[in-house]
This record gives sequence, structure tokens and C-alpha cells, in this order.
Amino acid sequence: MEGITTINFDDFEKLDLRVAEIQNVEDIEGADKLYKLEINLGDEVRIICAGIKEFYSHEDLKGKHIIVLTNLKPRKLRGIESQGMLLAASNKDHTKVSLISPDQDIKVGSIVG
Repeated sequence: MEGITTINFDDFEKLDLRVAEIQNVEDIEGADKLYKLEINLGDEVRIICAGIKEFYSHEDLKGKHIIVLTNLKPRKLRGIESQGMLLAASNKDHTKVSLISPDQDIKVGSIVG
């Protein structure tokens, strides 16, 4: 694919991808696209911010199992520290977004690799 950097397998091994369950969804004041999500990773609960508001309702998200990159350096978004990033697929113009989730029942906190 044009413009995509090739990485070594060692680089991929650095990613900590886990199954998480969305426990709570909150709107962020003044943010049209962002949700504040409370996620359960099995052994801990974290907060992540995700720009998926125009594609998913609170009801769509609560209880959903998703895949999260857990070892991404925390980043403040709208004053909230986001402690990871959920994985989603998107078309080129970002008018369609689909969360990446396990297709079978698997324990929260399971390693993805």
C-alpha cells in the first residue's frame, strides 16, 4: 500500500492489544465527535476517548467487547487523559466506521496477537 511504512515483527510485538468491555459511555462537553469510555480490561479499568460519536449511540456501545491498544502513551483530549486507543476500520473519507471486536465470546483482558 502506498505511503505505508513497513515494520519488523519486533515492532508488532511491542503492541499490547487486549479485549476490553465498554462499561460506561459519556458525552464530553463541547466535543461533537468524542465519547469518554470507561473500559474494563479484566485486571483494571481505564478511560479512553474515542471519536466515534457520529457512528455509535450510548446504547450501541455499553457492554460491547472491543480491541484496545493498551500500551499507547496517555494523551489528554479535551482535558481528559485517554489511556489507550480502540481499534476501528474506516473507509477512505471516514464516513463509515466499524469497531473491531471479537467474533466469539472471549474473556475480557485476553491478548490479541
